[in-house]
Formats: sequence, C-alpha cells, structure tokens
Amino acid sequence: MGKKEDVKKAAALKYDILEDEAPYILYVAQGLLAEKMVELAEKYEIPVYKDEALADVLLKIGEGKYIPPELYQAVAQVLAFVYWLDKNG
Repeated sequence: MGKKEDVKKAAALKYDILEDEAPYILYVAQGLLAEKMVELAEKYEIPVYKDEALADVLLKIGEGKYIPPELYQAVAQVLAFVYWLDKNG
C-alpha cells in the first residue's frame, strides 16, 4: 500500500472588533479545497498562519460559527500575527 498523505486543512476567520462579538469562522476546507484556499490567500496577500491543531478544531466547529471562549487565546495569537504583518509587512 502507498504512503498515507497528510490531509491539508484550512480555515478563514473574520473579526471586526467594532462589529463582531468574537472571531468568526467564515470558511473551512480540507484537501484540494484547502490547498486552493491557501493558494488564493497567498495570491491576494492575505496572511496565512499555520497551526494544524487549531485548524483541526476549527474544522470540527464548522463554518458560520463564532469561536468558543476556550479558543480565544489560540485565535488571539493568529490575530496578533496578522496585526504584526499589517504593521511591519
């Protein structure tokens, strides 16, 4: 049997501090669709933060839902990374 390949996973988040009560999961994807999401993000210079464990959890939560409080710290790291890139990129 062939080598089992890792399934790529991706999630797109949205957070507007003035409008949203918490970060929001816009999209989640696996496999080829996840690869396409990352490819398009890079093409349009949208920051990509790689955290496989967080991606796994976000996929389980699903699209169209707010991040639960227990994930605030992990998602805050993502948002801090994006903020830093915006200021220094």
